[in-house]
Amino acid sequence: MAAGGSASRRAQEARRQERLLREQWQSARRQARQWEAASEGERRVAAQLLLLTERGWRLLVDRRWPGTRTANVDMLMVGPGGVFVIDVKNWRSAPEVSDGKFHAGGEPRDEHAAKLLAVTKAAESAVASLGLSPVAVQPLMVFAGHRVDVGLGRIRLLGEHEVGPALLSECRRLRAESVRAIADHVERVFPDYEGSAVAERVPPMPEQPQQAVSDGLFDLEGLRDAALEEALRAPIEQWMTFLHPDQVALVRRNWSGPARISGPAGTGKTVVGLHRAAHLARRTGGRILYVTYANNLPRVQATSLKAMAPAVADRVDFSSLHSWAQQFLQARGVPARLHKDKAETAFSLAWKHVGRDSRLSEIDPAPIYWREEIDYVIKGRGITTFDEYATVPRRRRRASLRRPHRQAVWELFEAYESLRIERGVHDFNDVLSLALTEASRHTDGLPYTAVIVDEVQDLTLVGVRLLHALVRDAPNGLLLVGDGQQAVYPGGFRLADAGIDIRGDRGQVLRTNYRNSKQILDAALAIVADDAFEDIDGLRTPGRRDVDPTYHDGQVASVTKPTLDAHDQALLDALRALPDSTRADVAVLCGSMRAIGHYQRLLTQADIPVCLLEHYDGRTVDAIKLGTYRRAKGLEFKHVYLPQYDAALRHGAPAGDRGVDEVPETVRERAELRRSQLFVAMTRARDVLWLGSVAAG
Repeated sequence: MAAGGSASRRAQEARRQERLLREQWQSARRQARQWEAASEGERRVAAQLLLLTERGWRLLVDRRWPGTRTANVDMLMVGPGGVFVIDVKNWRSAPEVSDGKFHAGGEPRDEHAAKLLAVTKAAESAVASLGLSPVAVQPLMVFAGHRVDVGLGRIRLLGEHEVGPALLSECRRLRAESVRAIADHVERVFPDYEGSAVAERVPPMPEQPQQAVSDGLFDLEGLRDAALEEALRAPIEQWMTFLHPDQVALVRRNWSGPARISGPAGTGKTVVGLHRAAHLARRTGGRILYVTYANNLPRVQATSLKAMAPAVADRVDFSSLHSWAQQFLQARGVPARLHKDKAETAFSLAWKHVGRDSRLSEIDPAPIYWREEIDYVIKGRGITTFDEYATVPRRRRRASLRRPHRQAVWELFEAYESLRIERGVHDFNDVLSLALTEASRHTDGLPYTAVIVDEVQDLTLVGVRLLHALVRDAPNGLLLVGDGQQAVYPGGFRLADAGIDIRGDRGQVLRTNYRNSKQILDAALAIVADDAFEDIDGLRTPGRRDVDPTYHDGQVASVTKPTLDAHDQALLDALRALPDSTRADVAVLCGSMRAIGHYQRLLTQADIPVCLLEHYDGRTVDAIKLGTYRRAKGLEFKHVYLPQYDAALRHGAPAGDRGVDEVPETVRERAELRRSQLFVAMTRARDVLWLGSVAAG
């Protein structure tokens, strides 16, 4: 082949595309000229948009605004990128945006923006019944005769030559059949004026076998099923941006104060939270804080939001709670000398001198239990006096502590605090307490219009009070998302303890599982069936909850081998049997960091690419994800492998002839927490859950 052959073919193809576009443009101009009522500017803009109808878009022109007698909508565009409400302006002067104000020709034009936002809200309501998220409905103001591309809040201002490329560059949200069904629905909701219909032109397609299309696809139920099937076929990152119809109302709802969304695993709580963040960012124009406990999850959530709502992604701050608190203190000039190792040393010395030979060893001789008591009960609740600690309910702590035991705990706490202060360092709880004091003392200039808290059950009481202090009880200010059954850390609290009052419909429960197959869900619920739990609303809930699954085609594979080597070989065989294209949706999850090190070496030696969850940011990567059960919180994968999954269940079981009633309460508590962590890991799986076990010797 000649060196210039490839370049010549590209040039020929470019000329062919140019001829095709010119023909399409001329056809679009002829169609646009037929609209006698339209201005020349509207005709030119319509001609640009008619080009897109050759590429799978539908254009609706001069539509009636539902609920009004005479108001109209210039254009509605429905296509792979979503629904676009278009207001065409044929102004002599170019638009200008300065300090959030809208001008043209030296005159304020804010009323035009307000009208466009109002009709966009009507369009959002129209498609909400179809399960289309508000992030897929966008307002555009298009200016004939001008070149412009600038933002005005959630409105995008575009020139007539910029609008076509802008729409084509939108990420693909809808398949062709969804575009047709949504456009048909919008056309009914926004009826036309006489002579305003635009005939849909379908470009010639290659000969293909005829496929029957069910009429049901174009009713609400059929469209919902089509959207669900499309999401199930898509990569897991796209699945995270899918919104089911019964969740749309929660995204768009106006709450008069703090609100909470709860529900079992797989019911889409995080998905609703992400769409809510995008919705509020568009509606308010202010900054939104989206915070969770884990360090790795904010990166994944930021990637998901950027994929589904790039226009507002820069107005949502994703952060772990402790990282945000440190940055907040630094910005306020408050020193926070966080040093984990020195704080651990201080506690070890305090235990050696005060705790080890105290009455605490009667209950549990392991110092970790008492470190957790200080972290999650005393400092986690902001307790500063023994009198308060002596009577405080110890949520989710099984061991009963009489007053002498609480006195021993308090002496250990005071010794630890003395040694920590002597070393001039803070621990993680100190950082949150300092931030709470600062936020409560200086309420002016707090940067956020809304705060969304994901996995709220894993936060301490001080952490929740801190986030509440940022927005108080402002309407739509605080949204708490989480589920007490998925708590992976000891201790707990009630919302009432934080001064948060959720009344009436501000507490919503999701009950439909959109993630897990029925087989996987049943296996996971069996692990926690006997573990009733108290959620942050104070309600006692049975471990086996009523959940409505929507996905039934899954698999649970239980593999038991006589030795660890045989078990690990079975894991490698299962992973190697997967097609290479599925690696991006596969996770191997372990109960401890020690196990993570073991399986990282095993997979690496087997030439299986690995991506540690602590480094995963939500982007598609051709590697097996590897992480702990805790790191997997808030994530989901099509295939999940749990090697030695039952080791944690066996650890702490009654030994020898000792009966269950003789097992220390602290051992029961740790076993219950491990079951909760395993439950979380199992419910990360959508299609396949692999449970590996080594037979007890």
